[in-house]
Amino acid sequence: MSIDKIQAEALKLHPSERARLAEALLLSLEELSDEENERLWAEEARRRHEDLVAGRASERTAADVFRDIRERL
Repeated sequence: MSIDKIQAEALKLHPSERARLAEALLLSLEELSDEENERLWAEEARRRHEDLVAGRASERTAADVFRDIRERL
């Protein structure tokens, strides 16, 4: 299953279930070395930049993102 499909399915979860999943994923990253974490974040930053340039993503302010999150809780 691709990351995009996993993400789409995860976003269908209830917010409390998504929070539990996020916590488990974050805890799993603690097992990685600093170098591996840096490499993964660099890859993610490149992917996000490419999506933005290609028009597959749009920009949003942090204030808008946090407002939407608060409204969903």
